[in-house]
Amino acid sequence: MKRNILFGTMILLAGSLFAADASPKDDVKAAAKALGNQTNYSWKATVESPNGGGRFNGPTDGKTENGGYTCLTMTRDDGTTEAVLKGGKGAVKMPDSGWQSLAELSQDNGDGGFNRSLFLARRLQSFKAPATEAADLADQAKELKKDGDAWAGDLTEAGAKALLTMGRPATGDNTPTVTNPKGSAKFWVKDGRLTKYEFHVQGTVSFNGNDRDVDRTTTVEIKDVGTTKIQVSDDAKKKL
Repeated sequence: MKRNILFGTMILLAGSLFAADASPKDDVKAAAKALGNQTNYSWKATVESPNGGGRFNGPTDGKTENGGYTCLTMTRDDGTTEAVLKGGKGAVKMPDSGWQSLAELSQDNGDGGFNRSLFLARRLQSFKAPATEAADLADQAKELKKDGDAWAGDLTEAGAKALLTMGRPATGDNTPTVTNPKGSAKFWVKDGRLTKYEFHVQGTVSFNGNDRDVDRTTTVEIKDVGTTKIQVSDDAKKKL
């Protein structure tokens, strides 16, 4: 009997020690995982930039289901683009066209200039739903500290640089370069689950001989956890 009590006490002590060792980054990643384990959820991502950039900076509404479809509605200056992703494949409907597969969208027009369709395809190919993106952001933070009702911290240089390039192709002469990259991230957690996160990046991005100063803040708010409904059109499914 005494041996069983002693053994139980040791387990409790060990559990307390493990809990004490958990860092804020671990807590945020656990909260992101808890969100990702839900059956479904929705979110709204907004982007703010004092130097404009409406081609990229409109709001995005998203829905995802665990192991199923992810649907995005991206509102930009030139109209609304829809995307459906599943299992590494995707379908996209741009304002001036019908549904296309990511492979069709990825075709390079060969003129060497900015190709919006190719840019969008590459971004979607590397897309991460909020639960995954937030966990990666926490990993890219130098450290996280309490900031009011959130956890916040600066990003590593590599983390800021990756966010500044926004999925541009990294091949040949088209490889984007970034100077003076810096960034920060902030996470809100309630009842052990991620509810909101935000990241801010700054730097100069050089692409195809053009320099662009970037100062961008992205805010993602989670909603409708467990009650999100997803409907995908037959035309979109045919392109997956």
